[in-house]
Amino acid sequence: MSESVSRVFVVDDDAGVCRAFARLLRSAGYQAEVFESARSFLDCADLSSGPACVVLDLKLPDLNGLEVQRELNMSLPVIFVTGHGDIGTTVDAMKAGAADFLTKPVRDTVLLEVVERALARAREIFERRQELADIGLRLDRLTPREREVMALVVTGRLNKQIAGELGIAEKTIKIHRARVMEKMGAHSLADLIRFADKAGIGPSGQMRTLH
Repeated sequence: MSESVSRVFVVDDDAGVCRAFARLLRSAGYQAEVFESARSFLDCADLSSGPACVVLDLKLPDLNGLEVQRELNMSLPVIFVTGHGDIGTTVDAMKAGAADFLTKPVRDTVLLEVVERALARAREIFERRQELADIGLRLDRLTPREREVMALVVTGRLNKQIAGELGIAEKTIKIHRARVMEKMGAHSLADLIRFADKAGIGPSGQMRTLH
């Protein structure tokens, strides 16, 4: 388990189930937050401040679990726990990226094992998102010209080639290249290539949306 407290959201319209799951999760050292409707979860839960997963009932009074899963859009692992499961629903949930699909009643040990696996995945997702956000902040410091130079540098072009392509002096390219390395915190070309790859830098120097 992570040294920091990991969060587990429990979404179930059965107050007894919420209390039981929350008690179990807290006894295992997790921070459990309970919601008795899908909309209250989607509107009020803090999904971005740290690694988390959700234990989600399939049948809810407002939205069903699959609809909630679609709204989350893979932003955190989803564990379905339901008394109304069927093969078709299970397949749909797993195809959409569910971490697991459990049928009530669920043994304590099984739930805790599934939650820990989901949180391990959540930590990877969170760390990747944090890294991409950091790269995005560094990219924001670049001028449009520096972005163009960076996009060409990571393709392996030499300064002379970049100068010819952009129609500017080679010594100017050297200056832009040095500034790119400094602003990006890159100690080598390999670092710069890795940052560009993670950010999805295209030939125009524009960054694709970070996920």
